[in-house]
Amino acid sequence: MKWDNQLIKHLQWSAPITNRVSKELVAHEMAQLAKEGDIIGAGSGSTVYLTLLALAERIRKEALHIEVIPASTEISMTCVQLGIPQTTLWSKQPDWTFDGADEVDPQHNLIKGRGGAMFKEKLLIKSSGKSYIVIDKSKIVNKLGCNFPIPVEVFPGALNLVENEIRQLGASEITLRLAGGKDGPIFTENGNFILDVRFRDIAPDLERELKSITGVIESGLFIGYDVEVVVL
Repeated sequence: MKWDNQLIKHLQWSAPITNRVSKELVAHEMAQLAKEGDIIGAGSGSTVYLTLLALAERIRKEALHIEVIPASTEISMTCVQLGIPQTTLWSKQPDWTFDGADEVDPQHNLIKGRGGAMFKEKLLIKSSGKSYIVIDKSKIVNKLGCNFPIPVEVFPGALNLVENEIRQLGASEITLRLAGGKDGPIFTENGNFILDVRFRDIAPDLERELKSITGVIESGLFIGYDVEVVVL
């Protein structure tokens, strides 16, 4: 028996979608990449949402059989709303993954994680045969860290230790990300805090150094990943 799930049925995207027309064109192109039987990793963000709408249309019109592995609860709920079958990394490996980014440098290194889902996003990219990063021109930077801090997911009990260790790495600014709709800090889907960290210069080994700190679950630095960048 199915739930009469009115909340999910009438779910709307959580924020206004900027540059919607261009994003819808790219979403359509992304959806056309899907082949019968594909396992697709879906990151987070509005372009991912619009691509799911386009994939749902292909499923409806073409009886296309695909499965999606979502990076966040919001994207998973969207799949339920649209009738897109889901699976997990326990069962399947993605044939390809698509996602957005906050910053992309000339070497296609990335900062991601404003949506707080960088752990699962990185897991999907590392697990996939191919990964597409869809951005608009505003996300292109000469060097990482120009516009956005690096999100760092931290086990709550390790907060003070991690802060001290990150300062020793040369961070110029560390802030605990606070929630907009509740008192106190944001909790990730893994039950952790997010620190937003700025460095004057981001060295090639900073991702590894951050990850080596006890209590750091993941960072939003993606350095040296094999991704194809698609610019709106």
